[in-house]
Amino acid sequence: MKINVIITGTTGMVGEGVLYECLEHPDIAAVLVINRKTCGVVHPKLKEIIHHNFFDITAIVPQLRGFHACYFCLGVSSLGMKEEIYRHFTYDLTLYMAGVIAEENPGMTFCYVSGAGTDTTGTSRRMWARIKGQTENALLQLPFKAVYNFRPAYIQPMRGSKNTHKFYYAFSWLYPLWRWAFRSYVCTLRELGRAMIVVTEKGYERSTLESGDIVRVLKS
Repeated sequence: MKINVIITGTTGMVGEGVLYECLEHPDIAAVLVINRKTCGVVHPKLKEIIHHNFFDITAIVPQLRGFHACYFCLGVSSLGMKEEIYRHFTYDLTLYMAGVIAEENPGMTFCYVSGAGTDTTGTSRRMWARIKGQTENALLQLPFKAVYNFRPAYIQPMRGSKNTHKFYYAFSWLYPLWRWAFRSYVCTLRELGRAMIVVTEKGYERSTLESGDIVRVLKS
């Protein structure tokens, strides 16, 4: 079956990589991206919606129907951010958009990019980990066909990516060593994007995928 996909966050590093994987994959028929500013990519499979208020997507709802998967790569850093603001742009925003998309596509697979160290028990002292965990828990309650929470640790970016953080340029040369020494905590951006497509097509035994699962699912 050919897959129609919605992707958010394609002006960030992870979303950009996932987008390129989807555009190159033969099983992906169409890709819709929703951005506040253009991602600058032109492709026969790709349609882009520029929409500035992600807390009210009522106007674009008719364009969100008929999709098999959503790869939700939209997110903000918690660095220097107060808890209520981070929660607003992480939990509130994700659940609002996911709720609208679920209502229009109840047979959809939803893949959420979370992060290593996320806490679903609500006991962590790290604010971002608790809120990410609450977001994961809430997504699992929505009427999707399946929800998968992706928790990558270190992600090796793609060459030529426009939205790669300077941190990765400084440390990416260590990737071969990290891959050998910390294989359960390292994946490539290409592997992350491909893993999303695989779980859409074949499913996975767990709803949470750590870095090791992201690599493992490609071998299944």
